[in-house]
Amino acid sequence: MDTQWITDFVQMQGASFVINLVAALAIFVIGRWVVKLLHGFAIKAMQRGRLDPLLVKFLGNILFALMMVFVVLAAISQIGIQTTSLIAVLGAAGLAVGLALQGSLANFAAGVLVIIFRPYKIGDYVEGGGVSGTIDDVQIFTTELRTPDNRKIIVPNGQMMSGAITNYSSHDTRRVDLVVGVGYDDDIDTVRRVLESVVADDPRVLADPAPNIRMSAMGDSSVNWIVRPWVQAADYWDVFWEMTEEIKRRFDAEGISIPFPQRDVHVYHHPEKADEASLER
Repeated sequence: MDTQWITDFVQMQGASFVINLVAALAIFVIGRWVVKLLHGFAIKAMQRGRLDPLLVKFLGNILFALMMVFVVLAAISQIGIQTTSLIAVLGAAGLAVGLALQGSLANFAAGVLVIIFRPYKIGDYVEGGGVSGTIDDVQIFTTELRTPDNRKIIVPNGQMMSGAITNYSSHDTRRVDLVVGVGYDDDIDTVRRVLESVVADDPRVLADPAPNIRMSAMGDSSVNWIVRPWVQAADYWDVFWEMTEEIKRRFDAEGISIPFPQRDVHVYHHPEKADEASLER
């Protein structure tokens, strides 16, 4: 039996496969080099556009991954593998993985929203997702916060974006809200003068917007005053604590009382009922 044609066919097919394999490797190597080049150009363009560094990194990684997918598919197609079937298999696998990782995908989507819309950035003090603290890092799936007592809290981005987010650092200035209670017997003009003096003597208080000092309510046990000066956001807590302490000192010096909650109790005596009770004994 003449097997020469079989040998020639195998050799021809082998040579063709080797040529295609070399071409596929060349496509992959050159394509990867071109992808790196385009990726670098894209990163520089986004940096020149002064985009957020985290957004630049995120978009750069996505762009690199998408271009590499095209390169790999082109290389596989050169070998002779049908990419249509491969794409269908990858799509089905991606669907199965997506169903199994719904929570992670939700956190990923929330991370994309955080990076695009920037409700907070690194260094901001925020309250959201049931926690509060300073933003230390923003990643695709999680956000890391540092509490005032130096604890690290890692919150899924889906949890952070599922409710209201209060960003205390988004503006340069903040208003300090103090409520001060004085006695009903204290002179109103004296109280106002002392509070205005305390606010005016603090150099951290801004002139614009002007501080607001008003008698706000007559409570059960005290006359309540609001003291609302504006300060730089970085000075908020220092002014809050130190101004509260200074108000107490000035009130003591001026003889202004700070009443504690109290209630008047009226006791009524009924002689007839008292006599009946003694007779029963």
